[in-house]
Parts: sequence; C-alpha cells; structure tokens
Amino acid sequence: MPFQIGDRLGLTIDDIAFGGEGVGRVNDFVVFVPFVLVGEVVAAEIIDVKKHFARAKLVRVEKSSPERAVPECRYFGRCGGCQYQHIEYATQLRLKQKQIGDLFERVGKFSPDVVAAVIPCPQPFGYRNRIMIRSQWNKPEQKLNLGFVRWDCGLVEDVEECKIAEPALNEQLQHVRAHPPPRGGLKVVLRTLPENWDVPPDSFFQNNFFLLPRLVEIVRGFLSAGGARHLMDLYCGVGFFGIELAHTVESFVGVEYDQRAIQSARRNAAARKISNGEFVARKVEEVLPELGKRFPPQTTTVLLDPPRKGCPPQTLKLLREIRPAQTIYVSCHPATMARDLNILCKDGVFDLVRVQPLDMFPQTQHVECVADLRTGERLAKLPDLGSTEQTR
Repeated sequence: MPFQIGDRLGLTIDDIAFGGEGVGRVNDFVVFVPFVLVGEVVAAEIIDVKKHFARAKLVRVEKSSPERAVPECRYFGRCGGCQYQHIEYATQLRLKQKQIGDLFERVGKFSPDVVAAVIPCPQPFGYRNRIMIRSQWNKPEQKLNLGFVRWDCGLVEDVEECKIAEPALNEQLQHVRAHPPPRGGLKVVLRTLPENWDVPPDSFFQNNFFLLPRLVEIVRGFLSAGGARHLMDLYCGVGFFGIELAHTVESFVGVEYDQRAIQSARRNAAARKISNGEFVARKVEEVLPELGKRFPPQTTTVLLDPPRKGCPPQTLKLLREIRPAQTIYVSCHPATMARDLNILCKDGVFDLVRVQPLDMFPQTQHVECVADLRTGERLAKLPDLGSTEQTR
C-alpha cells in the first residue's frame, strides 16, 4: 500500500465522482477527497486505505477553482446532508449531468448523449419538505445531540437549522430541540405535507414542492409523445402520477403494495373527481401478468417510480415479456436506474430515447431522472419540454 492512515499529501483534483468525492491520483493510485472541485490543488490527510484506492479528508485548498462558492450552512463540511454547497449552482447542474452520463455509459452501456441538461430548481435552498433528525448522547459534553450523521463517522452533528429544509421544518426543529427525545438512538421525522393531498405519515411523497410541477410536466410530455391510451402506474404510492396524468389517457390503474397508501390514493382521486382509473393494493410482480392481458401493450404506457433500490428482477422480466409501447421510469438513483434500463433494453426489446434529469435535491449528490423507453416500432418524435437553461 502506498499510504497509511494519517499520511498527508498534495493532490490535483481531476474529476468529481458520483456521490460527491473529488478524484485525485498519485501515479495510478486513486485518492477520494470530499468538498473539492476539478482543477483544485489541495492538501489532504488519508483516513482510509483500500487495495486500489484511499479516502482522505480535506486539510486545505492550495489553489481554488473560480467556481468555488461560500457555503451558506455553518455545519457544511461536518454534517453529511450536503455535498455541494461549496460549488456554484450552475456548476452543480453541469457536474450532475456529466455524472449521470458517466453512470449510464459505465453501468447501462448507453451513450451519455442520451442524458439531457439538468433542469434547475427555482429555489436551491429551503426546498426540502421532509427531513429526519437523529438523536445521540454526547458523552464528553454530557448532552443530547440532535441533527444529522456526519460524513466522516457515525456520530451525529448537533444542528440548530438546516439550510436546505423549508422554513416550516426549521420551526419544527426548534420545537424538537426545546422538547427533545428522552434518549439517544431515536429518530424524529419532520415533514410539511402537500396541500390537498392525503398522505399517510410513513408514505412517500416527492420532497421538493418547488420543482414538482416541472417533474409532472416532463412525465406528461413523454406520455403524450408516446401516444398511449392506457397507463399502468406501478409503485404508485398515494396515486400522485396516475391522478396528475389521468386526463392524458382513457384509463389508468395504480399499483402499490402499501394498503394505507392505496386507501389515500382512492381518496385523492375521489377528491378530484377522477373516475377513469382504479388503484390496486398488491405487489407489482403479482398483478403485472393480469394487467398485461387486460391492457393492449401497443396502446399502453407503463410508469415506474420504484424505491431507490430499483425494480425487482421479476418486474423487469415481466415488462420485457409484455412489451408495452412505452415505459417511463422515474428515479432518484441514477445508478440503479441505469442498471434496470440496461436489462429492459437488452437485445433491443426497448430503446432508450431520452433521460431528463431534474435537480430535486440541490446542494446534494442526489438527482431525479425521468427516462423515456419505447419499443422499436413505437419510436416517435421527442416532445418539446421547454427550456433547461442551467441558471438559478
């Protein structure tokens, strides 16, 4: 091993890996360093050594990038919630597009040209409507820490505010700090619920209300361009996409294993007088063969919005067998998305037309993506999705 823990070295950063760490090299040995930019010269200290790479913490920036920004959060660099506050926002968008393109090329075997420019969030701070606060007893200081896990260890960084959370959540955080949990090891979820949507306490809903209308617009644009008459909304949660897209198709069905989420989906549809769809509380892989027979594949679009871990192999296998005219895949994890799309497109069963990223998570490594897949005979002209100019 060329290094030991505690060694200090100088590095020139030549890339930023997906996840936010800068990539420096000593000969051919890779060293990952957080909170840096491409082109910077930094001093770093080794904190972990593996066979083919090492990780280091940033000691100081010897030569800074002109795209470096002053972080707005006083906890940045210790708290593990954000990775990119030190980067100008327009640069964050370009960086994320490159990272997604690299992932799709390496994991999915797709051309990076299929990835469009990242659509910016109109509010890069104060946007999160859900955060999870952790509690941990701080023995040296004899107090309870309330905040987020640090990036470099399992300790909790005590925080009084979160710059990427909505103001209402920071008010809730102050209430929690005034009335803390009885002991460490407990988690507290703070959340601002969407207006006019029924959402159970533990059910998923998009965490950025500011960019949510644009996300719906992108998905609707893909759906309209595909020309489908029927929609299968799989992993539908409380029915958000199916309900928002109901008027674009003749009929739809939403599928979700969470019984309480399905009950909420039915209430949400009824409140909007949506009558051309239904919601089914079953596992996707169990009900998909029935739906494949019920909805003609040549006039059907499947919308996938699975958890971060992606789709189960059985779901992908069934979709390849059913061959719907179009599949729209929504994901907050580009790596698992690229993996699943590679499986769907194997042997030309589907063609990947476009991947549209949206920055639903500014200042962090995360990004939302929407992919448009068609069967070969259903390839059509791309919709006009409007400007994706990378500005605030």
